[in-house]
Amino acid sequence: MGVRTKTVKKAARVIIEKYYARLTMDFQTNKRVCEEVAIIPSKSLKNKIAGYTTHLMKRIQRGPVRGISLKLQEEERERRMDFVPEVSAVDTDVIEVDNETKAMLRSLDMGNLQGIVVQQSNAGWKEGAKKRM
Repeated sequence: MGVRTKTVKKAARVIIEKYYARLTMDFQTNKRVCEEVAIIPSKSLKNKIAGYTTHLMKRIQRGPVRGISLKLQEEERERRMDFVPEVSAVDTDVIEVDNETKAMLRSLDMGNLQGIVVQQSNAGWKEGAKKRM
């Protein structure tokens, strides 16, 4: 295992930005694509670039990658930001509270809110615990 130089990283990023549609998660396929689209002087450098390209492609599948500006990646991010769920996680029909919380709501003149149900707890953590001395 060697060190990935600036040359390898830069070349891989440029190839991904320009030829993203032709690249896959497979090293052999990416090696052929790198060979076709770029003039790489040595076999070892070609393999390093193809290997790092494959590594970045796998990272792109998981989420956005810093340093690579893909239109596809930007569209995916915008789609996630614009997503509105069908059922809100905040919208609940019933909220279970304990007696103490219900008393606090009553003291704030909020005791008659809809959907609040007092949950009977078995024993508090202090009530059931043994005292250590």
